[in-house]
Amino acid sequence: MQKRKWFHGLATAALLTSVVLSGCSSSEGSAPSNTGGSEGGDAKKELGAIAFYSPETPDMTKQMGQAFEKLNPGSSVNVQYAGTNVLVNRMIAEKDNPMADIWYGGGGFLPFESAKDKGIITSYTPEAIKDWPEVQDGIKIRDKDWKWIGAEVFVLGFVYNTELVKPEDLPKTWDDLLDPKWKGKIQMPNPAASGTATLLVLSQLMEKGDEEGWKYFEKLVDQMSAIPDSGSAPTKAVAKGEALIGIGFDFMAYENKAKGEKVDFIVPEKTPIIVNPVSLVEGGPNPEGGKALIDYLLSKEGQQTLADWYHIPISKDVESKTPLTLEKVIPHAQELDVDWVVQNYDRVRNEWRQKFQ
Repeated sequence: MQKRKWFHGLATAALLTSVVLSGCSSSEGSAPSNTGGSEGGDAKKELGAIAFYSPETPDMTKQMGQAFEKLNPGSSVNVQYAGTNVLVNRMIAEKDNPMADIWYGGGGFLPFESAKDKGIITSYTPEAIKDWPEVQDGIKIRDKDWKWIGAEVFVLGFVYNTELVKPEDLPKTWDDLLDPKWKGKIQMPNPAASGTATLLVLSQLMEKGDEEGWKYFEKLVDQMSAIPDSGSAPTKAVAKGEALIGIGFDFMAYENKAKGEKVDFIVPEKTPIIVNPVSLVEGGPNPEGGKALIDYLLSKEGQQTLADWYHIPISKDVESKTPLTLEKVIPHAQELDVDWVVQNYDRVRNEWRQKFQ
């Protein structure tokens, strides 16, 4: 299988932070600090109610919505939280009468790629980033037709309890999770509901092939103490000492660590490192409000919110609280085939249900 890289080496990281993402900066062509439809200092149009579907941290998306409302009097942001695949199924069911205006987040852009042909997301090109290329030196940062736009970078890896796991015992690769010493001490999200776990399954099947990949997951599932639907649940279980290792994204660990929990994060030797996008919903009830909220998410203010929640923002002008940087994580990036994902996303989820539910 020929693989297309989503990230491509340290030189790419430098380009990403210096050239490609200048559209988010405060320089020429950047989004104005007062987003939401104002032009040339004219009074803003009231944007009304905006339905915001997201599987990302509820407190973070709520904060983002409240900040947008302050900048845009007369607007109200209604955040609807659920697992990625639950939200996708909801948008498909609502296709004849869409209820959402924007969809943000999904464990990376794989669910968005799969959703493009389902008629639930539509093109939108924010003026501030209209010069973004689709790919920069192997990095896919937006859909070719602007049906999704990368807002941040996610790293998939291991959350661990720092009080219960010795540093010398920490897993370094995905295969290390099969060690008998971890039996009954790991949690992962449910790929039938969580985009985080779907990314894991797809990446391992691409790496190992279907036959060996499914054998791997038969063994991995046998190691689990629980497989909850929520992508963040394994991290919370690790923080409580209910599991020693949890599969999740980097920011999940650092958010909990900042709250005083005894957790930390390991970047596996080779692992998915991808952008996490935002999209305008096809036929949503308030497209202008949805566009304004996307503009805000990509603005310096919106990017700062992500950075303050330990995400790796896509804007080069925003410094995150996370200890990770693109330069640190790029050497760990796994090569993955986007076309294969589009062709196999639904099949893989269905096979997971048949095999493990």
